[in-house]
Amino acid sequence: MNATALVARGPEHKTALRLPEGIAAACEDRQQFHDRDGPQHMQALQRANLVRLARAEVKRRIAVGEITAAEVVRSNSWEIQTMAVAELLMSQRRWGHTRARRFLAAIPMAETKTIGSMTIRQRDTLAALLCAGASPGRAALPAGEQAAQAA
Repeated sequence: MNATALVARGPEHKTALRLPEGIAAACEDRQQFHDRDGPQHMQALQRANLVRLARAEVKRRIAVGEITAAEVVRSNSWEIQTMAVAELLMSQRRWGHTRARRFLAAIPMAETKTIGSMTIRQRDTLAALLCAGASPGRAALPAGEQAAQAA
Protein backbone atom coordinates (compact mmCIF):
# COMPACT_ATOMS: atom_id res chain seq x y z
CA MET A 1 0.00 0.00 0.00
CA ASN A 2 1.48 3.33 -0.98
CA ALA A 3 1.69 6.40 1.24
CA THR A 4 -1.26 8.12 -0.43
CA ALA A 5 -3.53 5.16 0.25
CA LEU A 6 -2.32 5.01 3.85
CA VAL A 7 -3.17 8.65 4.38
CA ALA A 8 -6.57 8.11 2.77
CA ARG A 9 -7.30 5.27 5.21
CA GLY A 10 -6.51 7.39 8.23
CA PRO A 11 -7.80 7.02 11.77
CA GLU A 12 -11.40 7.63 10.73
CA HIS A 13 -11.43 4.31 8.84
CA LYS A 14 -14.08 1.94 10.18
CA THR A 15 -11.55 -0.76 11.20
CA ALA A 16 -9.32 1.62 13.17
CA LEU A 17 -8.50 0.58 16.72
CA ARG A 18 -9.83 2.68 19.57
CA LEU A 19 -7.07 4.85 20.98
CA PRO A 20 -6.91 6.88 24.20
CA GLU A 21 -8.13 10.48 24.13
CA GLY A 22 -4.71 12.13 23.67
CA ILE A 23 -3.72 10.10 20.66
CA ALA A 24 -7.26 10.10 19.28
CA ALA A 25 -7.30 13.90 19.44
CA ALA A 26 -3.97 14.03 17.62
CA CYS A 27 -5.40 11.72 14.97
CA GLU A 28 -8.39 14.00 14.49
CA ASP A 29 -6.03 16.94 14.08
CA ARG A 30 -4.22 14.98 11.37
CA GLN A 31 -6.32 16.58 8.68
CA GLN A 32 -4.91 19.98 9.66
CA PHE A 33 -1.42 18.74 8.79
CA HIS A 34 -2.47 18.17 5.19
CA ASP A 35 -4.36 21.47 4.91
CA ARG A 36 -1.39 23.59 5.96
CA ASP A 37 0.84 25.26 3.44
CA GLY A 38 3.96 24.12 5.29
CA PRO A 39 6.83 22.24 3.70
CA GLN A 40 6.13 18.69 2.68
CA HIS A 41 8.96 17.33 4.82
CA MET A 42 7.38 18.87 7.94
CA GLN A 43 4.03 17.30 7.08
CA ALA A 44 5.76 13.95 6.64
CA LEU A 45 7.51 14.34 9.99
CA GLN A 46 4.23 15.11 11.72
CA ARG A 47 2.60 12.09 10.08
CA ALA A 48 5.51 9.85 11.14
CA ASN A 49 5.27 11.08 14.71
CA LEU A 50 1.54 10.41 14.76
CA VAL A 51 2.04 6.87 13.48
CA ARG A 52 4.80 6.23 16.04
CA LEU A 53 2.58 7.41 18.90
CA ALA A 54 -0.34 5.29 17.73
CA ARG A 55 1.86 2.20 17.29
CA ALA A 56 3.42 2.63 20.72
CA GLU A 57 -0.07 2.76 22.22
CA VAL A 58 -1.15 -0.37 20.34
CA LYS A 59 1.98 -2.21 21.48
CA ARG A 60 1.43 -1.09 25.08
CA ARG A 61 -2.16 -2.31 24.98
CA ILE A 62 -1.01 -5.70 23.65
CA ALA A 63 1.65 -5.96 26.37
CA VAL A 64 -0.83 -5.34 29.20
CA GLY A 65 -3.43 -7.67 27.68
CA GLU A 66 -6.14 -5.16 26.76
CA ILE A 67 -6.11 -6.46 23.18
CA THR A 68 -4.48 -9.43 21.52
CA ALA A 69 -2.07 -9.48 18.62
CA ALA A 70 -4.64 -11.54 16.69
CA GLU A 71 -7.24 -8.76 17.10
CA VAL A 72 -4.72 -6.22 15.82
CA VAL A 73 -3.88 -8.34 12.78
CA ARG A 74 -7.56 -8.79 11.97
CA SER A 75 -8.36 -5.10 12.48
CA ASN A 76 -6.19 -3.98 9.56
CA SER A 77 -6.17 -0.47 11.02
CA TRP A 78 -4.09 2.45 9.75
CA GLU A 79 -1.72 2.37 12.73
CA ILE A 80 -0.26 -1.00 11.87
CA GLN A 81 -0.28 -0.99 8.06
CA THR A 82 3.48 -0.45 7.78
CA MET A 83 4.44 -2.33 10.95
CA ALA A 84 6.56 -5.45 10.56
CA VAL A 85 4.92 -8.70 11.67
CA ALA A 86 7.84 -9.56 13.95
CA GLU A 87 7.55 -6.18 15.69
CA LEU A 88 3.89 -6.88 16.43
CA LEU A 89 4.65 -10.38 17.73
CA MET A 90 7.43 -9.09 19.99
CA SER A 91 5.05 -6.64 21.64
CA GLN A 92 3.36 -9.60 23.36
CA ARG A 93 4.54 -10.63 26.79
CA ARG A 94 7.23 -13.33 26.75
CA TRP A 95 7.78 -12.96 23.00
CA GLY A 96 11.29 -12.01 22.03
CA HIS A 97 13.16 -11.95 18.76
CA THR A 98 13.94 -15.68 18.79
CA ARG A 99 10.39 -16.81 19.54
CA ALA A 100 8.96 -14.49 16.88
CA ARG A 101 11.53 -15.70 14.32
CA ARG A 102 10.77 -19.36 15.01
CA PHE A 103 7.03 -18.76 14.87
CA LEU A 104 7.27 -16.97 11.52
CA ALA A 105 9.68 -19.55 10.10
CA ALA A 106 7.13 -22.27 10.82
CA ILE A 107 4.38 -20.45 8.88
CA PRO A 108 6.64 -19.48 6.62
CA MET A 109 6.59 -15.70 6.59
CA ALA A 110 9.35 -13.10 6.52
CA GLU A 111 9.97 -11.15 9.73
CA THR A 112 10.04 -7.89 7.82
CA LYS A 113 6.72 -8.44 6.04
CA THR A 114 4.40 -5.56 6.79
CA ILE A 115 0.91 -6.22 8.03
CA GLY A 116 -0.56 -4.04 5.32
CA SER A 117 1.04 -6.17 2.61
CA MET A 118 -0.45 -9.41 3.95
CA THR A 119 -3.35 -11.01 2.13
CA ILE A 120 -6.61 -11.69 3.95
CA ARG A 121 -5.75 -15.38 3.98
CA GLN A 122 -2.35 -14.69 5.55
CA ARG A 123 -3.95 -12.45 8.19
CA ASP A 124 -6.54 -15.07 9.04
CA THR A 125 -3.90 -17.79 9.27
CA LEU A 126 -1.65 -15.70 11.49
CA ALA A 127 -4.54 -14.68 13.74
CA ALA A 128 -5.78 -18.28 14.01
CA LEU A 129 -2.32 -19.52 15.01
CA LEU A 130 -1.97 -16.75 17.57
CA CYS A 131 -5.42 -17.52 19.04
CA ALA A 132 -4.70 -21.24 19.13
CA GLY A 133 -1.52 -20.60 21.10
CA ALA A 134 0.49 -22.74 18.73
CA SER A 135 4.07 -23.12 19.79
CA PRO A 136 6.54 -21.86 17.19
CA GLY A 137 8.00 -25.28 16.37
CA ARG A 138 4.62 -26.96 15.91
CA ALA A 139 2.71 -24.28 14.01
CA ALA A 140 3.16 -25.87 10.57
CA LEU A 141 3.03 -29.55 11.56
CA PRO A 142 -0.11 -31.66 11.02
CA ALA A 143 -1.86 -32.91 14.19
CA GLY A 144 -0.52 -36.47 13.84
CA GLU A 145 3.07 -35.29 13.57
CA GLN A 146 2.60 -32.96 16.56
CA ALA A 147 1.47 -35.90 18.70
CA ALA A 148 4.38 -38.03 17.50
CA GLN A 149 6.83 -35.22 18.22
CA ALA A 150 5.41 -34.74 21.72
CA ALA A 151 5.85 -38.43 22.57
